[in-house]
Amino acid sequence: MTATGPAYPLATTTWDEAEYDAMQRVIASGRFTNGPLVREFEAAFAAHFGAGFGVMVNSGSSANLIAVAAAVLDPRIDLNRGDEVIVPAVSWPTTYYPLTQYGLRPRFVDIDVDTLNLDLDLVESAIGPRTRAIFAVNLLGNPNDFTRLRGIAEAHGLVLLEDNCESLGAVHDGINAGTAGLAGTFSSFFSHHIATMEGGVILTDDEQLYQEMISLRSHGWTRELPVQNFVHDKTGDAWDDLFRFVLPGYNVRPLEMEGALGLEQLKKVPDLIAGRRENAAYFRERFADVDGVRLQRETGESSWFGFSLVLEGPLAGRRSEVVRAFSAAGIESRPIVAGNFTRNPVMAHLDAVVPESLPAADKVDVDGLFVGNHHYPVHEGIDLVAETVERVTAEVS
Repeated sequence: MTATGPAYPLATTTWDEAEYDAMQRVIASGRFTNGPLVREFEAAFAAHFGAGFGVMVNSGSSANLIAVAAAVLDPRIDLNRGDEVIVPAVSWPTTYYPLTQYGLRPRFVDIDVDTLNLDLDLVESAIGPRTRAIFAVNLLGNPNDFTRLRGIAEAHGLVLLEDNCESLGAVHDGINAGTAGLAGTFSSFFSHHIATMEGGVILTDDEQLYQEMISLRSHGWTRELPVQNFVHDKTGDAWDDLFRFVLPGYNVRPLEMEGALGLEQLKKVPDLIAGRRENAAYFRERFADVDGVRLQRETGESSWFGFSLVLEGPLAGRRSEVVRAFSAAGIESRPIVAGNFTRNPVMAHLDAVVPESLPAADKVDVDGLFVGNHHYPVHEGIDLVAETVERVTAEVS
């Protein structure tokens, strides 16, 4: 480590003076929560990714919660307690928790060890009489094969949801990640593609679902809905309509400051994604002849949240040695999300369907890690990662 920080950090800021000026304008305005700047950002975010509606909340995890809640509570959607939802065995816990909190049963399916996303052959074989939905995850910037995924969902009458919290800006077959299904979720936490301090967004083309999510975000009331709406019509008397609660909601509203930051960050998205993709091209070139690692195979156009390494050959079973070498060289690294999530003790509290074997997820759990990517050129950092891997390989061979 150097005095100024790691040689190759996991995440870095995407802010400049525009973001700090935006925060100062909010401070001067005196309006701090869930106001017109949030509304403006929601509309701009939806338009940018080609969706009809956007709902901002306080985190990507809350985005998953609200999306699942709306799908369960929507009277048009056949999604009820005891129904099964197909999920990948590698993801973040808040992909799974909202499902179990609403009485749904996650049915874990193994991933493709190359793409790190759902193995779609296994998805098809996992569909049973109680399967009602697929909650797909686009991992580390890599989109799923949306054309095939949509086809599977449509053929079996399944609701398709996307956890796109790591993959803003990814595209497959002309479909923007986060817009392939009924709803898609995004995160704007510091380490993600854009940062609003904390924050999350849900996109959908379904106006009724949008209105349900707006209600669920704020206590389940009707206050922010039009007088005539899909959830519960209002009287039209503003005072009388202040406190009418119609859905079992939450308080996961965003700050007005986060909306202001989002507007500035959204302007930078094309350049932020282009920078990450340029780094990825160099990363793949630099690692083309590096032994002992399997890289993530891009599906469509990844937005390259980070660079995964699945250790194999001479490095298989030696992740701790690689991590120690990275730390000594000033390279920050992390597990690939939560590895095989079903190995976590929290599973004792979750009603889920887990197959006897999840070999790809287990491989990631034991031998997977990732390093950061950034929106500016990091060729020297990538060289450092490669050189460190090569050195460890030489030492153990």
